[in-house]
Amino acid sequence: MADPNSTGRRPLTIARVIGVLERGGAQLSALRLSAALRSEGFDTRLYAGDATDEGIALAAAFDVPVETFARDAHLQWVPSTDFADWLRPRLADADLVHAHMFGAWWAAAAAVPDGVPLVASEHNAMTWPYGDHVAQARAAAGRLAAFFAHGPAARGFAESLGVPESRMLEGRSIVDGFDARALPGLPNLRVTFAGRLHPEKGVDVLLEALALLPNPPTTLLLGDGPLRESLTARSRALGLSDRVLLPGWVRSPGSYISGANLHVVPSREEAWSQSAVLALGLGVPVLASAVEGLPVTLGQGRGVLVTPEDPEKLACAMDELLHGRGVPDPTPGRVYAARFTPDRSRRITPTPTGSSCLSNRPPHASPTPHRSEPPTHARDTNRSIEP
Repeated sequence: MADPNSTGRRPLTIARVIGVLERGGAQLSALRLSAALRSEGFDTRLYAGDATDEGIALAAAFDVPVETFARDAHLQWVPSTDFADWLRPRLADADLVHAHMFGAWWAAAAAVPDGVPLVASEHNAMTWPYGDHVAQARAAAGRLAAFFAHGPAARGFAESLGVPESRMLEGRSIVDGFDARALPGLPNLRVTFAGRLHPEKGVDVLLEALALLPNPPTTLLLGDGPLRESLTARSRALGLSDRVLLPGWVRSPGSYISGANLHVVPSREEAWSQSAVLALGLGVPVLASAVEGLPVTLGQGRGVLVTPEDPEKLACAMDELLHGRGVPDPTPGRVYAARFTPDRSRRITPTPTGSSCLSNRPPHASPTPHRSEPPTHARDTNRSIEP
C-alpha cells in the first residue's frame, strides 16, 4: 500500500469510534489496526463512548490517543444522542469513520458529515441487554458504506437490518504474537484458555470438564472479568485449586500458549476467536465449541470441535488430545493464522473456509472477501484510501 505522504498531500484521517474501550478482543484488534495504519502514514484518532481505566491504558500502550465520552453508559448497546452531539465536531474533518459496536455506529451515523464514508463493525451477537434498539439500528444502517460482520450472528443481524449484500464484508481481526516463546518456568504439561472471564466464554464448562479427568493437567486461565471470583471458588470446590491458575489479563498471551499441549475455547458465543488463531499460528492443538464462527475458524482439519455446554464431551475430547489421539496436523492451522498478521490484514484476501469424541466435522464455508478497511474515495476525489 502506498504511503499517502508520498503524494505531498496531507495524511488521510481515519476516525475510529468504539462503543466501549476495555481489555477485550475487539478492542485489541481495533488498536492493532490503528497502529498498523499509522505505520503506513495514516492519521488515526480514537473516540470511545465508554471506557475503563484498563482500556485507556491499553490504548496508551499502542500509542493511540483516545478521547472518552462517558463511563458506564453501556454505549456498546445503547443509542445516545448526547454521544452523537459530542462526536459531531470531532468527526468534522475525518476522511473515513470506522465505528465498532452498535452504539458507536448509530451515533456516528447521526454525527458524520455528508459525503464522508462510514463503516461499521459488529464483533458479537446482538443480545440487547439494555433494551431492544433494532428500529434505531435499521434506521442508521442506511448511512453505512460497508458493514464488517464478525461471524454468522453479526452477519444475520446486518441482513435483518437490510444491509445490502454489496456492502457486507466478512470482518477479521488482526492477531499478533505468532513468534512468541514460552515463558520460563511454565509447566511442561499444560492447557490454556485466553479471554474474558464472562459467561459467554464458557470457562465454567471447562472447569467442570477438568474435574472429570482422572489426572487434570495444569490449566492457565488467561484473562479477567466479572466471573473471576466465582470461577476461583468453583475450582476450589471441584478440588482443582492446585491445577487451575488465573494469572489475570496478559498483554502477550502467546508467551503462555506457546508450547502448550492444548488450547481450549469452550465458548457459548464466539464470532471468531483471536486466541484460537494465535494458538493455531503457534502450532498448538485447538479444541473448541461448535458455535457461531468457530466451525469456520477450525474448519478443514485445523482444529477439533465439540458440542457446546457439554462438560462430558469436552472432557472426553481433552483426554483424547492430551494422550496424542486425533491431534490435527499443525500445518493447515499455521497457514490459516498467517493471514491475520498486521501486514496481511491490511490487504484484500479471500477467506477459505478420529475417536468418537473427535468426530465433529465443521460445515464447508464458501470463500468471502474481507478487508480491514474498505477502499473508498473521500470528499477530495484526488485522494483515496486503500488500507
